[in-house]
Amino acid sequence: MSFDQLLANINTEVVSPIIWLLFGLATIYFLYGVFEFVKNAGSEEGRRTGGQHIMWGLIGMFIMFSVRGIINLILGTLNS
Repeated sequence: MSFDQLLANINTEVVSPIIWLLFGLATIYFLYGVFEFVKNAGSEEGRRTGGQHIMWGLIGMFIMFSVRGIINLILGTLNS
């Protein structure tokens, strides 16, 4: 097994499932924030809390997409 194949296998079997799991958790956190925001529409504190959950969920999803892109960039560079 070459080094490129080893990196590809590690990416496929270990890193990718972890990234998708974290992306799923960030999505659930985002949706929870939307639910809180709508549920507490009459309360300023409830809207603020829901808005913070929405913001951190979006940041988490952005980070997971960025990590995925960086990994693909590294693997593409090494495979050239």
